[in-house]
Amino acid sequence: MANLTTKYMGLELKNPLIVGANNLTTDIDNLKRMEKAGAAAIVYKSLFEEQIQMEDLELHEQKTEYEDRNAEMITLFPNAGTESKYPVDHLLKLKKAKESVNIPVFASLNALNNETWVEYAKKIEETGVDGIELNFYSVPEKFGKEYEDVEKRQIKTLMEVKAAIKIPVSVKLSPYYTNPLQFISNLDKSGANGFVLFNRLFQPDIDIESEKHYFPYNLSNKEDNRLPLRFAGLLYGKLNASVCSNTGIFNGHDVIKMILSGSDCVQIVSTLYLNQIEVISSILDEIGEWMDVKGYKSIESFKGKLSKENIDSKLPYRRAQYVDFMMTTSEILKKYKVIH
Repeated sequence: MANLTTKYMGLELKNPLIVGANNLTTDIDNLKRMEKAGAAAIVYKSLFEEQIQMEDLELHEQKTEYEDRNAEMITLFPNAGTESKYPVDHLLKLKKAKESVNIPVFASLNALNNETWVEYAKKIEETGVDGIELNFYSVPEKFGKEYEDVEKRQIKTLMEVKAAIKIPVSVKLSPYYTNPLQFISNLDKSGANGFVLFNRLFQPDIDIESEKHYFPYNLSNKEDNRLPLRFAGLLYGKLNASVCSNTGIFNGHDVIKMILSGSDCVQIVSTLYLNQIEVISSILDEIGEWMDVKGYKSIESFKGKLSKENIDSKLPYRRAQYVDFMMTTSEILKKYKVIH
């Protein structure tokens, strides 16, 4: 029988299947279903600094709306604080989530300011979780901001968080850096225990009838996994940290591809919404069956087999692939019935 165990952030997992951060994880019953279905670990829904700030502002406005109405009415809420309950509630739920299952539970933190990253990383550690995922995402909204400003700030954040807590820390990244490979290498040298590639970003759309912005929630599709597939293959053998692929992973075959490329594990979300939580079991069965047919006894025996490090032809990891694409254009057009 195939051995599916792998390592992530220094922790041994019973298989490479991790449930990524999403709203399903806020329900204890869902967490138990995930564990029963075979998930190796769970990333709890992210704590967002923007939500803390928004609720703090709303609370402050509500409590100061009628202040100074007369000389004796200084405040309607003399004993009430002006801080949001959101982070406290989130931390309590995170603690309960950790206590409700016997598999590793990781927290996800998405902040803006260095002080917030460190402050809440400490509070998260107190909940007893097994590690923290720092969700790095810098929105390009200002001109004149050098790429080094973004990267140096994020490296500084990682180092300060690592210095403040003892549990493992992973970094979830977008691919939108000048040189993602070099930046990942720099984060690796700065102490990251793992990398999640890549963040699924939600971009605004425009409704032309109402002439307003809206934010559609779109699940990933299978084609989305090609970017993390490529980067896992480029990074294999080059880092001390683990690599966890994310986005566009729906079945066992998708997981196998990622491991062949060089990933230590994967995170899944969209397939849970589309195919129910119990799809985890079928994904694991597919991996095990494939390994048995191929004669692989462990994940390690085929991990990175098709990485840049281990293949003779480097063509899949170079621009030369475009030459091949241009040469086979007629076949592609036939496939889609553009020509006969």
